[in-house]
Amino acid sequence: MANVNLNLDRVKGNSDVVQLVELGNGVVQITMKDEENRNAFSPGIIEGLYKCFGAVAQNKNYKVVVLTGYGNYFCSGGTKEELIGIYKREIKFNDLDFFRIALDCEIPVIAAMQGHSIGGGFVFGLYADLVVFSQESIYTTNFMKYGFTPGMGCTLIVPEKLGVFGYEMMYTAQNYRGKELAQRGVPFPVVPRKDVLKVAKKIADEMSEKPRLSLITLKEHLRTKINKKLPEFLDKELDMHDITFHQPEVASRIEKIFGETTTMVDSLELNQKN
Repeated sequence: MANVNLNLDRVKGNSDVVQLVELGNGVVQITMKDEENRNAFSPGIIEGLYKCFGAVAQNKNYKVVVLTGYGNYFCSGGTKEELIGIYKREIKFNDLDFFRIALDCEIPVIAAMQGHSIGGGFVFGLYADLVVFSQESIYTTNFMKYGFTPGMGCTLIVPEKLGVFGYEMMYTAQNYRGKELAQRGVPFPVVPRKDVLKVAKKIADEMSEKPRLSLITLKEHLRTKINKKLPEFLDKELDMHDITFHQPEVASRIEKIFGETTTMVDSLELNQKN
């Protein structure tokens, strides 16, 4: 891909922790890099995603988005403070709809999930049209580990993208390395972490050879089923949260699992190395 735009200041959508770079041929890369919060759902990440995808929506030359994280982290999901806020009924999982931003983007999005993708961070990545996983990274829908049922459309998106294996992921809340996902037959590439972005860019380059209008038209058709079902699933998930999220056990599990940490990835890494 030629003519990479490294003059980030020229891209109006950029923020401090989310950057958009033009890779050429209509392909753009959006990189989440909130090192302080390890790409948790921080205000900076959420605002940056809105800005960058807003810039994509305004540019009629773009054809494909490659969405990725940094280092060992793709997206580490909710913070301890956010979960406690939901427990106290101060906020709801769906107060912001940023988690479906890849689905709502009119051009195809490839999630290059090169790093750990935890809880809502994993679900967030699966809203993309295509996904590339890393062999070394941890992937988990660990909502039930905290004692509450999944949110963010997880109960629709995960089985839709991963089949019945998604039910196991939700029920058990286990951590799976990418190589385990490959062994379980997930329908997406699983490659060494160092190759994830390269593979995603190769797919994007192949897609960019097609007419933009045709890509948009195909995506609009392919996302129809999810768009029709998603509101019902989100409402049902909120109903389940009313039942499951406010148990005293949930607060104690959040405190115990997070301990002195602030993000889900921090809590995982108390017992597991990157």
